[in-house]
Amino acid sequence: MDDGPLKQKLASCSEKEMKRSDWSISHRGGGTLQFPEHTYSSIMAGTRMGAGIQECDVTFTKDKQLVCRHSQCDLHTTTNVVTIPELNAKCTVPFQPASNGTAAKAKCCTSDFTVDELKRMCAKMDSSNPAAATPAEFVGGTPAYRTDLYAKTTCERILTVREYIDLVDGLGLKFTAELKTPEVPMPFPPGGDYTQARFAQQLVDEFKAAKIGPERVWLQSFLYDDLLYWIKAEPEWARQAILLDESATTPEAMPQAVARLEEYARAGVRIIGPPLPYLVTVGDDGEKIVPSAYARRAKELGLDIITWTLERSGWLGDGSHGGYYYLSIANVTDSEGDVYNLLHVLAQDVGVRGVFSDWSATVTYYANCFGLMLSR
Repeated sequence: MDDGPLKQKLASCSEKEMKRSDWSISHRGGGTLQFPEHTYSSIMAGTRMGAGIQECDVTFTKDKQLVCRHSQCDLHTTTNVVTIPELNAKCTVPFQPASNGTAAKAKCCTSDFTVDELKRMCAKMDSSNPAAATPAEFVGGTPAYRTDLYAKTTCERILTVREYIDLVDGLGLKFTAELKTPEVPMPFPPGGDYTQARFAQQLVDEFKAAKIGPERVWLQSFLYDDLLYWIKAEPEWARQAILLDESATTPEAMPQAVARLEEYARAGVRIIGPPLPYLVTVGDDGEKIVPSAYARRAKELGLDIITWTLERSGWLGDGSHGGYYYLSIANVTDSEGDVYNLLHVLAQDVGVRGVFSDWSATVTYYANCFGLMLSR
């Protein structure tokens, strides 16, 4: 970090006993730089690094059971499914090798398999090799800023939502569960009775069955209709529900995203969850990170903010300037210490309620140093 008051403050906390913080929210477990996401090991790593809230991205299986996966159709990159012939054959698109300039491909969805079949797979680091000629080659390609060390020595099984709830409850932590947008037509199967509303209700019912109170749970979804459903059908659970917002797919679309915040607030949404670059920009001096128009408007409307995802970009000092997650402040991002410059503005100027992180220690350290320990 550059010398200055922030560096001095952070250095002064180096011998401080670190405690868990609700401001530190695990992303897919919080240990995904070294452990496969949504696994016991990732959750335990994030917990040891002080995450006070543990995440499960929620999708459904062929037999309509809920499991923790980042995407309904990511099994070909997050598990070894393509290397198990009888399971690979059940994929929406079984493994196809690279040939004549065409990249290798596969598409394997949780809805292709029952829970029992999913339990036969081993989770791995999220990656694939587009030049693969064999299934064994296809499951490679892990980015250099992550590691396969632990994924290759332990077969981590996919967690059901109930297993996730029991694990996190036993650790004394809080929960955030994202209802993933289905990648198959709803209702499922076509002509069936498993609707989007039933999917949304099933997630709430899982927590109720485990006797978890709504005050410990932050539901999430990118689908506005899911929030509207919870607001109407489960108002107690909707109080802490997060509308994830990635509607500004281009910089030109950002004014429309800002304008829609008023609609969300009027509808009863209380917490908005945009990605990091929506919330910050570079000030008029060309050097200082400051809150964006989106962040200022959200606060004017009384919306709380939770943001994502720290350490998802890899290295900050490799010339990439942090990639997507630092897009709005790329001109002032050029060293690893800039992660704390961003966190400081999010905490002190934007006033975010929490930060999702792929390596929970970074956010936990800042939270402990600045006394951001409990959620409101």
